[in-house]
Amino acid sequence: MGGISSEREVSLRSGTAVYNALKSRKYNVAAIDVGDNLCSVLKKEKIDIAFIALHGGYGEDGAVQGLLEVMNIPYTGSGVLASALAMDKEASKKIFLYHGIPVAPFKVISSGAEDGSGKTFDCGHLTFDFPLPWVVKPASEGSSVGVEIVKKRATLQDALDQAFSYGDRVIIEKYIKGREVQIGVLNGRPLGGVEVRPSLEFYNYEAKYTAGLTQYIFPPQLSKKTYERAQETALASHHALGCTGATRVDLIIDRHGCPFVLEVNTIPGMTETSLLPKIAGQAGLDFPELLKEILGGVSVDG
Repeated sequence: MGGISSEREVSLRSGTAVYNALKSRKYNVAAIDVGDNLCSVLKKEKIDIAFIALHGGYGEDGAVQGLLEVMNIPYTGSGVLASALAMDKEASKKIFLYHGIPVAPFKVISSGAEDGSGKTFDCGHLTFDFPLPWVVKPASEGSSVGVEIVKKRATLQDALDQAFSYGDRVIIEKYIKGREVQIGVLNGRPLGGVEVRPSLEFYNYEAKYTAGLTQYIFPPQLSKKTYERAQETALASHHALGCTGATRVDLIIDRHGCPFVLEVNTIPGMTETSLLPKIAGQAGLDFPELLKEILGGVSVDG
């Protein structure tokens, strides 16, 4: 848990909740705040299985998973490739399109500043095949970090500048007005979902982590057919990326009942008030039981 990403504080909360719940069930568990000495700490603690609650950065992009593979330590969640693909919005969208899974029309912009020149990207020449409004987001960040909705072309440059502060690639996609629904997937089966209704313009970082700014509807207020379609789409996207263990798939349901995949979260929030545990609770799994299910899905062969 922890680490150095923009989601460090959320990760510490997830990790602490997991640690306390496992401790209450008499697991022999150690809480590790990830730093430069992770390899030596893992050896010192004689870890048999790593429960990953490391949001963002190298926790979700496959880096820590690769280290654990090299050290022959089994771990929860998706493997190296699936983690990297899910974290990279450009790569995951292209895979979804290949599998016929609906995503919003999008454009990928590169800053061209990989040489360290610090050059500002000029959006003046950009053209689009889809109309305003647009959603501008970093290609490899979670928790809606750096995301802006652009309603006028004149504000695009500021939104791009902010998004590029998190990396050298940015996604600009068509804004789809609709209901945001999040579906939990556990060990290859959909658990159910939640409808998210933020009081702010969209479900941004502030809306996610400030009490009282968002209303959560369990289960989503959708027709049976639309809800089933949402769960099928979520499961298809989970499998398309090769994910395993627990994921949370974020969708927008348009006015025609069509679900569009926003992203697959391979390490969803794991506090007792996070959405995946709440979804699991609706399916009859309390928090410690959910953790037991996640651990039970880990392969410990070899």
